[in-house]
Amino acid sequence: MTEAPLFALGLALAALSGIRAYLTVFGIGLAGYLGWLDLPPALQVTTSPWVMGTAAALTVVEFFADKIPGVDSGWDLLHTLLRIPVGAFLAAATLSPDGHLGAAALAAGAGVALATHAMKTGTRALINASPEPLSNWTASLGEDTLSLGGLVLAFSHPWLALTLVVGIVALACLFAIWIARHVIGGVRRIFGSVIH
Repeated sequence: MTEAPLFALGLALAALSGIRAYLTVFGIGLAGYLGWLDLPPALQVTTSPWVMGTAAALTVVEFFADKIPGVDSGWDLLHTLLRIPVGAFLAAATLSPDGHLGAAALAAGAGVALATHAMKTGTRALINASPEPLSNWTASLGEDTLSLGGLVLAFSHPWLALTLVVGIVALACLFAIWIARHVIGGVRRIFGSVIH
């Protein structure tokens, strides 16, 4: 792969790690292990059976934890400490031909992972405020599908994957802002009627 598709792949992987870090690491490791993807030296660690096994087990745990209202928010809060550094590493490792991680690539990956993680965490917090659990399951399954589809697309068409991930994040942010405005407006109306 040339440097431009590697850049797109690195940022797409960083974005996906902000949503599902374990699944992203497992997917990269599996693709490298099976020879579907020629991994740069710094990403070779993901093909280790220990790394793949741990990532697979944690992917299963996350799949169920992410479906339970309240537990998913705690899980997201805890994983703020993991998803952003993983995104930084994946972006920098993808762009590293010699195994050395560049500061600019680390910063770009961290920024992209932070954006997708904030979008996921913020939207899920708003969804958890709604009384019915179906929206939580729908959001979680949507994130699962986005992550799996994003991985496949990132491996085959990195630029398209990056464009779609950025577009989906932008739409989700606009949706979260729209929901937040309605919630804030409702709270103001409630407090306004109580005060008068």
